[in-house]
Amino acid sequence: MKTADVAIHGRGAVACCLALALNQQGLRVALSAAPRETALADVRAYALNLSSRRLLRELKVWDTLPGDAVTPVHDMDVRGDRAGAHLGFSSWTQCVDALAWIVDAGALETALQQALQYAPHVQRHEVLPPAALRVYAEGKDSTSRAALPVQWQRHAYGHSAIAARLESADPHGNVAHQWFRAPDVLALLPFDRPVAGRSFALVWSLPQAEADRLSRLDAASFEAELAQACVGGPRDLKLASERAAWPLALASATPVCGPGWVLIGDAAHVVHPLAGQGLNLGLGDVRLLTDTLRQREPWRAPGDERLLRRYARARAWPVWAMSRLTDALVHGFASDGRWQRELRNRGMGLVDRAPAIKRWLAAQALEG
Repeated sequence: MKTADVAIHGRGAVACCLALALNQQGLRVALSAAPRETALADVRAYALNLSSRRLLRELKVWDTLPGDAVTPVHDMDVRGDRAGAHLGFSSWTQCVDALAWIVDAGALETALQQALQYAPHVQRHEVLPPAALRVYAEGKDSTSRAALPVQWQRHAYGHSAIAARLESADPHGNVAHQWFRAPDVLALLPFDRPVAGRSFALVWSLPQAEADRLSRLDAASFEAELAQACVGGPRDLKLASERAAWPLALASATPVCGPGWVLIGDAAHVVHPLAGQGLNLGLGDVRLLTDTLRQREPWRAPGDERLLRRYARARAWPVWAMSRLTDALVHGFASDGRWQRELRNRGMGLVDRAPAIKRWLAAQALEG
């Protein structure tokens, strides 16, 4: 392929999904070469919403995932940092199959790579050829972004997230647990790997020094700290994988597009993982960019600046709203002041007793 309609810089889930979506339109797509295999196991898990699941199903990827790589969340149990501060969500009250689906990151990567082998209009390149549109989907550490007229505004939270796989003495019951405590946020996501029905994916956000300390602990000491943090949750949690950690930040690019180029996914925006919306935002970018290119006027090339601005305007509000929401939650629960603690815990209880508000919040999360 000497030239392409669209060249996609990136190898991750967002880049691969965009390539598959554009392939369905018959566009000639040049995609960065496949990622090299690593000996390290990927302990990450994605919490995908209904909109993301729908996209993956349209791309013929969802139904190829192994059964134990996808676990539906039927209920969510959210707790504050004092007794009585509780918020519960149920798929039953939403009249949906699940509130979210927890997906093994490695399994999704494998399924996407397999699907790309059957995409006739997609070619992999070590060096991408000239193209009418260049899409940058390299993630938050994008190297190509520096060559663009883009301001990358990054605010470090001073926290890191620890991820791992856990086994429990209790069945997960398809219930996701989350604890909002000053200054950390801990989530246990129901999972069926390595043990079906009794596994969890851990995402624990802590101040940097505390995250470093916990990462250095041996397995038994870490499990003891985890047990103290998960009061009222699953019992006897044991590590079933290595631990991974990464620094957390809020970041955004301005602008996200220009003549012949556009940023999507973490190359355009990064949010705190406490709401599990990072990949969902990226796949929302894929959906809207794909629709924008499909609906373009016949005389517009894929890289037409007015066309890309149309995409950027439509995407600005959902991304801004999710960024502000996650940032507000982080700062609201990071403070250990007496009145802030009382306000957030009472607020959680009030929302739990307002079914209409809960249904609306759950609906927003489901549809992204």
